Amino acid sequence: MLTRLAIRNIVLIEALDLAFPGGLGVLTGETGAGKSILLDALGLILGNRAETALVRAGEDKAGVTATFEFAQLPAGVREALDEAEVEIEPGEPLIIRRSVKADGGSKAFVNDQPVGVALLREIAPALVELHGQHDDRGLVNPRGHRALLDRYAGSDVAGVEAAWRGWQVAGAALAGARASIEQAKADQDLLIAHLAELAAIEPQVGEEEALAGARADMQKGETLSGDLEELRLLWDGSDSALATLRGAARRLDRIAGEHALLAEALAALDRAVIEAGEAEDKLQAAADALSHDPAELDCIETRLFELRALARKHRCEADELPARMREMRASLDAIEAGDANIVELEKAERAAHEVYRARAEALHAARVSAALRLDEAVAGELAPLKLDAARFRTQVAGLPEERWGPHGMDAVEFLISTNPGADFAPLNKIASGGELSRFILALKVALAEQGGAATVIFDEIDRGVGGAVASAIGDRLARLASGGQLLAVTHSPQVAARGGTHYVIHKSSEGTVTRTSVTLLDAAGRQEEIARMLSGAEITSEARAQADRLLERV
Repeated sequence: MLTRLAIRNIVLIEALDLAFPGGLGVLTGETGAGKSILLDALGLILGNRAETALVRAGEDKAGVTATFEFAQLPAGVREALDEAEVEIEPGEPLIIRRSVKADGGSKAFVNDQPVGVALLREIAPALVELHGQHDDRGLVNPRGHRALLDRYAGSDVAGVEAAWRGWQVAGAALAGARASIEQAKADQDLLIAHLAELAAIEPQVGEEEALAGARADMQKGETLSGDLEELRLLWDGSDSALATLRGAARRLDRIAGEHALLAEALAALDRAVIEAGEAEDKLQAAADALSHDPAELDCIETRLFELRALARKHRCEADELPARMREMRASLDAIEAGDANIVELEKAERAAHEVYRARAEALHAARVSAALRLDEAVAGELAPLKLDAARFRTQVAGLPEERWGPHGMDAVEFLISTNPGADFAPLNKIASGGELSRFILALKVALAEQGGAATVIFDEIDRGVGGAVASAIGDRLARLASGGQLLAVTHSPQVAARGGTHYVIHKSSEGTVTRTSVTLLDAAGRQEEIARMLSGAEITSEARAQADRLLERV
């Protein structure tokens, strides 16, 4: 609930710090004292547009800070903060701050972390529910009526949501399979042609690299063939270099024993013969490796061209062609097996649809039954609120199948008729400001245990009524506030007397400076303020006595 509100330089408010307990709090004051300024300031916290006119004259900027405390942060708020990556520890208060510059622009913070105003608007419904003369949210907004009725009925919406998801998954699987098969059938002839083309050459992983290497070697052999032939001639024949070395070694062998140096020369010459022999072997091996058959080179180049042409055609690397072949075979196999698979998927989709329909129909029946109970409960609240000629109806209308969704197959809306014989219409289309607030109060009382915002605010719900009706309004506000927090801006002494806490709003002027302030009243102050509300400008003893009687009834 809202525990603190700090306002700086908003219109007539220079500086204001308010603390709010639970229960019913009332705000009173003379007309024009500035009650609307408080609501405008709170509206900034809820994500309303930041108007520069809100900044107090002569100031550069204005600011509002609101503190909310919860035993457990509402789930919707927690999810929104997590999505926005706003960190808040368990048990930590939620502190929202908004500033507005006089020259335009505003900033928003949640627990000192900068956020967008859209986040404030998203979490606002769980924080504050404001009902006023121009209410276009809360209970007036038809978007929330279905959820309110479901909570009132205790409906199994979660079961319907689960069935809806199951139906959608089954439908998506069926649609995907159909689309795949249709696409495969459309491409079947092309697939067969491509597969036949690939199968004709049976590409292998790594084949392109091996062929390119072999071709490069053959091309090198062709380039080196002249040099290799000249080297071969140096080694072949009786007068070759190797033959000359061997002849020299034989001659030296006959005289090597004559001197040690000759023996060493022979050993060196023997090594040279051996090395030259090895060189001859290497040259022959290289010549064999680099030799090329023009026909074989042509075959290699043809194969390489075919592989690379197919790779370009299928927009992949040559090594990926075998995988493409497998994919094509799988697609053709899927076409053959597809019809049987479609039959199974159709059965699954129909079964999921029936589960959803059965649960949605049960939810519809629960809504219709709860709508009758809610209509009766609201009707019982209308007469004491001087709305005895009005009628309330919860409309549960079936939707066409294309508009079914996770919340069922119904559209729910609260309708009213304010005069006998008049047609039913949406709340905000028929009722005047005061009537609308009283309708909402009646509905809130009927829905008292069905959740909603942590803090509920009624702005001048008692406009245009007094006496017994005002007393009835005060009684119902007190009942609603017993389990939470409710703030009421009121001109009615009967309503003010029911407040657990009472704030009075003053406007004062000093020269050309006008200020609005708010004071928390003690018991004596409450008596005096209620007496003022009863008597007007001059507070009489009779008004004070009547104020005491109103306070004693609480």
